Amino acid sequence: MDMVASEVVVAGCLVRTGHTLLTWGVTLVLFLHPTDVYHHNNTWIYQLIFVVMDLCSVLLYFAVSLMDPGYVISDCEEKGFSSAFGEQETTSLSPDSIRMRRCGYCLLKQPMRSRHCKSCNRCVRKYDHHCPWIGNCVGEKNHRVFMLYLIVQLVTLLWALQIAWSGFRYEATWSDWLYINLFLLVAFILINICTMVVGLLLVSHLYLISSNFTTWEFMSYYRISYLKQRDSDSSPFDRGVLCNLWNFFCTCGHVTWERVYFKRTYHTV
Repeated sequence: MDMVASEVVVAGCLVRTGHTLLTWGVTLVLFLHPTDVYHHNNTWIYQLIFVVMDLCSVLLYFAVSLMDPGYVISDCEEKGFSSAFGEQETTSLSPDSIRMRRCGYCLLKQPMRSRHCKSCNRCVRKYDHHCPWIGNCVGEKNHRVFMLYLIVQLVTLLWALQIAWSGFRYEATWSDWLYINLFLLVAFILINICTMVVGLLLVSHLYLISSNFTTWEFMSYYRISYLKQRDSDSSPFDRGVLCNLWNFFCTCGHVTWERVYFKRTYHTV
């Protein structure tokens, strides 16, 4: 287990270093070419805002990468959890109906919507997915930060795309054009790729959040016991788009999903 943990730490450090070098390397290329960052009346303010946006995206990246995604620590912690949605204890829920399964790897009781991540070797609450780019799981505690990171990153990338496009210089021949614009062209291609990936991730996660699905639940619907037992294809935790979005972005603390699940089941007509 110690060897697995050390490998995860080393891999995470390499990924974070690569992300940081790539971000500031592309930024440096943009600033070394005659782009829009030099064609404004208040050039230094324009440059400062872009650098601050870049810095915010990097800080959010490290925040979501290094923070606890919602690891299940022990069996004892489950006793004190209450629903963050303000639902009260009901007598209709028997202990048998909300009994949690025990993880076959770490032997801890898994709350509903939790899953064991083999990469991290830990059980994660409201597990969404393990993201190799951040070297961490996305779960109950860091999913909101992950979404904020995607939004800031996408805005920064779109801005960088416009700056890079403005820096291309016209030359008489293709060879001269390539010689002058080679590094800017490489940066432009990298920014395009990252923009498409981040944009697709943001749109897909917003869709899943609005339906109250996690990525794992959506991809493995027919293999998850509490989902495949239902006749409907919708999430048993779905409360409507606006309510789902509100609960995701504005609710703090642990949610007892067993209580939400069985309350919806018992009140279904």
